[in-house]
Amino acid sequence: MAAALCALLCASCAPRNNASAPPFPMKDPNAVPVVTVTAAVRQQVSQDAVYSATVQANAVNNIAPLSSGRIQKLNVEVGDFVSAGQILAEMDRVQLDQAELRLRNDETELARVKQLFAEGGVSQSDYEALELAFKVAKSSYDNLLENTILRAPVGGVVSARNYDRGDLYAMAQPIYTVQQITPVKLLVPISETDYTRVKRGDKVSLTADALPGKTYSGSIVRVYPTMDAASHTFNAEVRVANTNRELRPGMYARVTVDFGARESIVVPDAAVLKQQGSGQRNVIVLTPDNTAEMRLVTVGRHFGTSYEILSGLEEGEQVMTGGHTNLKAGDKVEVRR
Repeated sequence: MAAALCALLCASCAPRNNASAPPFPMKDPNAVPVVTVTAAVRQQVSQDAVYSATVQANAVNNIAPLSSGRIQKLNVEVGDFVSAGQILAEMDRVQLDQAELRLRNDETELARVKQLFAEGGVSQSDYEALELAFKVAKSSYDNLLENTILRAPVGGVVSARNYDRGDLYAMAQPIYTVQQITPVKLLVPISETDYTRVKRGDKVSLTADALPGKTYSGSIVRVYPTMDAASHTFNAEVRVANTNRELRPGMYARVTVDFGARESIVVPDAAVLKQQGSGQRNVIVLTPDNTAEMRLVTVGRHFGTSYEILSGLEEGEQVMTGGHTNLKAGDKVEVRR
């Protein structure tokens, strides 16, 4: 019994026969790679591009008088929508009331002297001196009125209030800040390569992360004439009507600029290979004798699952889209139909 067990252990430890079949099938090094191909086609390719930008107020007005004084009234609060010309705040009226009295007195005196001048009772120089005094008083009164009764210069939303009623305005901060948000604007940084394609009046569309599912329309109203040397971009000012006041300053937005369309060669993106360590792109073209030909191409827009090819490929040429990753130029292939 012990002898039989020993013989069994020795048999299990014996070296395997090298001629036995491997555990996994080996790939035939002489097998011809099987690839799939598709024809390069010519079609219209939309030339739109998407850029990131931040929504800004079309105008920002800081409401404050020219000089310090006591704040008598505050008529609006942060978040209120105001119209152009609406009274927002009123300052102490002492100087304004004094100026109004002087103006009314000068106006009455001017009317009296004007009548005497017409009858020859006063000289022309006296009349002109009094007329000048009245104009100076009127100018002083208008200036005091504008800086005592503070009005909104534009329609918009109150975004800041820095004082309370009764505070002494100290000229450190404005009393109110009003931002015009109908319309809003965006400064869109566009690649310098598209500078000659952008012009005033071009239509754009935009979406905001804070307002999912909504798309807004706008247009380019101004193209800035200089480039940013670091980013190689220039600013295009986009204006959006924003009549429903949904877009607010500070929102992050994606702006789509439509540059029209052009006819180009198009291939599936699976056919485009990137060279390691470089920004170059290649495609592998199938020659008439079923040989792989490496071709350097210049790509344009990437849309959906396709690439626009700007150079390096002709319409109708067969490019490989599957089984071609490890091919080298000159390799024979078999095409899967």
